[in-house]
Amino acid sequence: MDENKSAMLVGGISGAFGVRGWLKVSSYTDPPENILKYSPWQLCMAGDGRPSRTMQLVQGKLHGKGLVVQLEGIEDRDEAEKLRGLEIRIERQRVPELDSGHYYWADLEGLQVINSSGVVLGQVDHLLDTGSNDVLVVSGKVRHLIPFIYDDTVLSVDLEAGCIQVDWEVND
Repeated sequence: MDENKSAMLVGGISGAFGVRGWLKVSSYTDPPENILKYSPWQLCMAGDGRPSRTMQLVQGKLHGKGLVVQLEGIEDRDEAEKLRGLEIRIERQRVPELDSGHYYWADLEGLQVINSSGVVLGQVDHLLDTGSNDVLVVSGKVRHLIPFIYDDTVLSVDLEAGCIQVDWEVND
């Protein structure tokens, strides 16, 4: 497994909370509080993916519309502020296996996207959560926003072959 796939991006640190070293966290898990099930956290510079620090989660809780956490060794606001902007990753083997037809976004990113006519549209750059369904953002000659609706716009996903087949026609 390559380095980018061995750790999954599950959130980010958005800032300090209070004066005792607590942190505000943005979670990419569903539901958001699932991020609290995982420890240790690998903290990485945004976009880098290589852990700069590995830290144990001491405790966390919902606070208003967000999450706040305490990490081992972070005891004051100044230390907490130094972590602002870092990504939170966890070891891939710690996440549960999904049922057939369900995928983690991290598994879809980078896959080649081919339409039913055999035209390569590009690669999945990232996904968007629109509320009603996820959307594949495919970068190629042009950018495509393809709804991730299995058995409709998404015909098949082959993780081993590294491709997604879609029902998405393009006009040249």
